[in-house]
Amino acid sequence: MDSRLRSVGVVLAGGVGQRVGLNTPKQLIKIAGRTILEHTLALFDSAPEIDEIVVLMTPGFTDQVEEIVARGRYGKVSKIIEGGASRTETTWRALKALGPQECNVLLHDAVRPLLEPRILTECVRALETYSAVDVAIPSSDTVVVAVPGPRGEIIRDIPDRSRLRRGQTPQCFRLSVIREAYERAFADPDFDKQPATDDCGVVLRYLPDVPIYIVPGSEHNMKVTHPVDVYIADKLFQLAAAGAPAPQPRDYREALSGRSVVVFGGSYGIGADVVDLARGHGADVHSFSRTQNGVRVEDLASVAKALAQVGRVDYVVNTAGVLHMGKLAEVTDETIAETVGVNYLGPVNVARAAYPYLRDSNGCLLLYTSSSYTRGRADYSLYSSTKAAVVNLTQALADEWADDGIRVNCVNPERTSTPMRERAFGEEPAHTLLSPRAVAQTSLDVLISDLTGQVIDVRLDGT
Repeated sequence: MDSRLRSVGVVLAGGVGQRVGLNTPKQLIKIAGRTILEHTLALFDSAPEIDEIVVLMTPGFTDQVEEIVARGRYGKVSKIIEGGASRTETTWRALKALGPQECNVLLHDAVRPLLEPRILTECVRALETYSAVDVAIPSSDTVVVAVPGPRGEIIRDIPDRSRLRRGQTPQCFRLSVIREAYERAFADPDFDKQPATDDCGVVLRYLPDVPIYIVPGSEHNMKVTHPVDVYIADKLFQLAAAGAPAPQPRDYREALSGRSVVVFGGSYGIGADVVDLARGHGADVHSFSRTQNGVRVEDLASVAKALAQVGRVDYVVNTAGVLHMGKLAEVTDETIAETVGVNYLGPVNVARAAYPYLRDSNGCLLLYTSSSYTRGRADYSLYSSTKAAVVNLTQALADEWADDGIRVNCVNPERTSTPMRERAFGEEPAHTLLSPRAVAQTSLDVLISDLTGQVIDVRLDGT
């Protein structure tokens, strides 16, 4: 019999985005193809440590959350409740909704969508020993204590920075402990005059003998509060690649056996290995390339004709690409046309032509970028910019096609031993390059996953 306590993620989404310049809840702002709330729900729903999710939403917007939950198939969401007028009231409503049975409660700000799964794991593990757990990071800034002066504020104290931490969420408790703390708080007539700013503050004030353990947080676990935070979070989602899933052996056959996989650029390199691996799992694979059968991704009619030959299509993979180095002022018109045509117009054409097939099958489109997309470098201006465009295309299409049930992702491999790279750089030490097989394996992992709108790194060190 499993004696592990049930762990409930309480997503606190009761705020309104006034500080980001909106009259609607900031958790409904879209970042990287999905609302902030969807990113947060996806984290908790996919965490093996979390058994149930309760959402506290701004009054008047629960219907929208129900639609998000249904569309995203977040099966762990059990309750969607209207939040209160304050953070403490919202938390109390959640605690009352959890019933009498003891459990672990993880209270998390919905507008912290970049929470790392590692933090959830460590929080639940810490609750095996402690009944209160906070998430915090060291303060990188000097903190000063200010008091009113004759012409503005003056510094009264500068605390020792080595002892200061910046609190984040989730804040985690045994249900009985956080309930008792709130019951004592509500019995205190001075509580409303000096309300706690967070749930750990309530425990610290009213149950001072309960130790609150600290789990190390993350600089990425930011709270989207101000207008600039929206842009920072969006860039972090773009640059911080999602981790590749780790399917079980049976998952490949269940997802691929008898399914139709189309690979553009499948004659060599990563594409050829995707073809081989997918066939090994029982997929009906169709490979197209310029050298193999005259299919050119820069030509929409050529791509459309290839797909029409296949019929039903479940997965589409586009590995076609070219790499030309050189200064922009010195490259030829032909080089510009080929680079833009293959590296950017190619993915656009593949996406356009594949859309009706993937809509009918609720399928997946997989594209490829390069680490060069994060920053343009001399002699890579065309290559880097087209690869950056593919990332933006991926995120935009994941948003556009979400209601059609189509998933769109992008694989970002480190330097890989492919004929394209060898032509550009010559022979390089094998131990410094990824194998095409390793990239193809990760590609299949992503292809059969539930991810969408993500950039997935493939690195030589496996991280």
